[in-house]
Amino acid sequence: MTTRPPGASAAEQVPIRGLIAAIEAVLREPRRVMFALRQPGAGAVVAALLVIAVFSAAIYGLVVGSFSGGTQWWAAPVKISAGLLVSALICLPSLFIFATLGGATARLAEVFGILAGKLALTTILLIGFAPVAWVFSQSTESLAWMGALHLAFWAIAAFFGARFLHAAFAHLVKSGLGIKVWTIIYLLVALQMTTALRPILGEAEATFLPKDKKFFLAHWGDVMDQAAKAKPTKRSE
Repeated sequence: MTTRPPGASAAEQVPIRGLIAAIEAVLREPRRVMFALRQPGAGAVVAALLVIAVFSAAIYGLVVGSFSGGTQWWAAPVKISAGLLVSALICLPSLFIFATLGGATARLAEVFGILAGKLALTTILLIGFAPVAWVFSQSTESLAWMGALHLAFWAIAAFFGARFLHAAFAHLVKSGLGIKVWTIIYLLVALQMTTALRPILGEAEATFLPKDKKFFLAHWGDVMDQAAKAKPTKRSE
């Protein structure tokens, strides 16, 4: 696959300094981010992208926690931010391997920077959905419905995050098949992480993390069964 490399225009070579500049670049000029990751001082850009991702995830987590309140005010932001970073770190080695197999000569630090850009874009989009999610969280007690709504918002944000990732690797790899396979793996890991860290949406249990293990599809099935058997209520998810 051949494409115009990042930095081909003067606008794409403008340095990214600060969080606001990083947000604008991720949203408006992703090729500027890709160029910056190959320049000296790329570490500052990666750090800014990670700060944006963690802060945005925490803000969205507050909206998620507002559905049940109580300890979920702090537990949901912590779990969402931590789950996001842990999922990325778990999948980073496989992303680097798939990129290398595809013909990329990028260093691990650059691949990590691209992944940080993906996380930043995904969480920024979640911030955009936050007001809508808050309105529904304050007007319904249906755990199943709110879970489906948050999942839909996450899926949309993940789609644009994946598009950023594929665009970043378009000029690095000869074949994008490995990146597509990795995207599926990452989505599965992220979905399982939401179950491993439950409850995120519903009322908090006695322990911070669940004692039993579940596959995310089995967990969703249990939530749907509970919703069908009882009146809508803020049960633990």
